[in-house]
Amino acid sequence: MADKSSIEWTEATWNPVTGCDRVSAGCDNCYALTLSKRLKAMGAAKYQNDGNPVTSGPGFGVTIHPLALDQPRKWRNPRVVFVNSMSDLFHAKVPIGFVRDVFDVMRETPQHTYQILTKRSLRLSRMADKIEWPENVWMGVSVENSDHLDRVDHLRDVPAAVRFLSCEPLLGSLKGIDLSDVGWVIAGGESGANYRPMELSWARDIRDACNADSVPFFFKQWGGRTPKAMGRLLDGELWDEMPTTALG
Repeated sequence: MADKSSIEWTEATWNPVTGCDRVSAGCDNCYALTLSKRLKAMGAAKYQNDGNPVTSGPGFGVTIHPLALDQPRKWRNPRVVFVNSMSDLFHAKVPIGFVRDVFDVMRETPQHTYQILTKRSLRLSRMADKIEWPENVWMGVSVENSDHLDRVDHLRDVPAAVRFLSCEPLLGSLKGIDLSDVGWVIAGGESGANYRPMELSWARDIRDACNADSVPFFFKQWGGRTPKAMGRLLDGELWDEMPTTALG
């Protein structure tokens, strides 16, 4: 059975890798780290220190899970799948051989659509020509503020069917962002006890940039102490746009 997702822009999650570590300001209140602690306390096998050679520590150390590779082959119905919601497939501690194994599974299950998101965009760019990219894989990068616009440039090097941005948690203005060769943008505020508020103008700037360039725009949430605390409406509208065609 697939792990059903509460994330509005996907249907299921698949975690052949778990664990991560901080790379930028967007990581400071990582939901996956908080969730992993809870899962470890509950005895979930993936979140124990299992001695794997790529594990950097107990619970949230980067760990590959070869036994999880077959999971999508067992799903009876097509679905949209967020790959590694609890990790980053392009983390330096994930061997390129295992990355290719993950891509092999995605290629062999064309009935599903896979969404991959990374903050390690430089490694992604350097590996892009060493991976065979099937048409059912969407590749995205996280861009939380203007300090990380280089991730968008790295993404443009990737021959994915759809290239997308996740501007969540949105921590600063991205006014003037270049959306060329980008096929989808997600934006949203941070949630949790220590959430950092998102300004209205930041969300509007991204929406307006998407509208100007005819890029589908998905507004996930305003954030707050809980993900739904302040709702999902931006200027009174619900923005749930998704890609309809693949980019070349």
